[in-house]
Amino acid sequence: MKEMLKDKTKIIHIAIIILGSIFIMLGCFHTAMWFDESYSVAITNHSFSEIWSIGGHDVHPILYYWLLKIIFIFIGGKNVLVYRLFSAFALIILGILGYTHIRKDFGEKTGILFSFFSFFLPVNLVYAGEIRMYTWGMLFVTLMGIYAYRIKKQEGSIKNWIIFAIFSLASSYIHYYGLITAGITNLFMFIYFLLKSIQQRNIISNLKKFFIFALIQVILYMPWLVILLQQIGGVTSGFWIKFKFPDSIIEMFTFQFTGNLDNASYIGNPYAIIFSVFIFLYVVYLILKKKQQEKNPNLKPAFYAIMIYFAVILAVSIISIIIKQPIIYARYFLIITGLLMFFLAQVMSQKGSTCVNIVICIIVLITSTIVNINIIQTNYDKSNNEPIEYMKNNLQSSDIFIYGNGKGDFGSGFVIAANYPEYTQYFYDKENWDVEEAYKAYAKTIYNLDILKDYHGRIWFMGNEDFYKEAEEQFDDIELIEQKQFNTKYKNYEYSFILANKK
Repeated sequence: MKEMLKDKTKIIHIAIIILGSIFIMLGCFHTAMWFDESYSVAITNHSFSEIWSIGGHDVHPILYYWLLKIIFIFIGGKNVLVYRLFSAFALIILGILGYTHIRKDFGEKTGILFSFFSFFLPVNLVYAGEIRMYTWGMLFVTLMGIYAYRIKKQEGSIKNWIIFAIFSLASSYIHYYGLITAGITNLFMFIYFLLKSIQQRNIISNLKKFFIFALIQVILYMPWLVILLQQIGGVTSGFWIKFKFPDSIIEMFTFQFTGNLDNASYIGNPYAIIFSVFIFLYVVYLILKKKQQEKNPNLKPAFYAIMIYFAVILAVSIISIIIKQPIIYARYFLIITGLLMFFLAQVMSQKGSTCVNIVICIIVLITSTIVNINIIQTNYDKSNNEPIEYMKNNLQSSDIFIYGNGKGDFGSGFVIAANYPEYTQYFYDKENWDVEEAYKAYAKTIYNLDILKDYHGRIWFMGNEDFYKEAEEQFDDIELIEQKQFNTKYKNYEYSFILANKK
């Protein structure tokens, strides 16, 4: 009977993985982009060494861009759809970990719930197809956590130490929240082995492996350390993240469960708050629930995971205070969402009743279905293709682009630039953002329109009317050919095109 039940559980688990993989990919088959995605796409047009130098002036490490570059080489060029599915692939691997790793280490129920949350937690759906590093960061951090636990259980396994070090380093090179998580995880491991060494009075034996692999990680991260220090200096002089109390706190809390952020709302905010609070209170109830008479559930791994999760939030908050600039942002929490999912999965499996857990999963599934319907409607709206089709039908080989950060605009010009990297283009840094090196991912940065002095031909001014009006005032031989504007549903982007000719 037990074997039959076990086989049935495995079948359910595999079904969740298959259906979940399909579910998260439903909204991924489109080529619309927003600014952050356009940066990921644009930077792949450069070599690995150029990605290193250009990415060194961005706000994230470069491993994800290198991974995209490998895909670029493998498929023989840029493909937005493949890049998007690459992000979904990371979530699929994460869900499979529930079967291959979490189930084996923590039991059938924990494994199934982890896989379920990987595919059906609404926030994961929102970012499943995002051409950014978040799903891969989540995967790397989760794998680092899994092998940190396996080291604790099987300290003599060199294989576990090697895999842990690889994913600790990968987490550090893919996002700075990953770096902080890796640092805290290594610190926790150091404390664990130090206390064990003191207890056993054998410090050298217990700490030897830790120091060897910690040293390897530090050495391999050294090349990026100088760049990190330079980036910290850049952050202190100005950064885009804003923090408003209590709005930012509420947004960060609900985001972990719904994916609602800034102006992007995939489910009503009142329901998002109710849904988030409900899950939170249920888990708190399970934790505070009296010990069962037969056996006290072992929740230590879950508490280790959530301790690291909150330690990362605390560390980021402290850093924000030290540099006097907030770097705490809801979307970045995706890097540590795997730890949160494991915590939820183990607490529910160890202390929750099967019936109530099923009800919770049904509520999550209903919520994620609503979110996915909104994602699909947004991503496949016909308005998203109109700007690209317009450019495709009107471009001439000798045209040049000018786009930038003029008043009331940000993003749309960069999306067009990433779609047509073969055209001569200029980023007009009208507001002096001091991003010339980072924006080499797109094109050459200019600070005025003097480059048009000796130019003759067609010019696309993208973003708003300001740049064209400035050119019209500066040059007598420029004339308007056509002006077009498009409103798209994807990220609610507005595209403004002014096509002019300079005689």
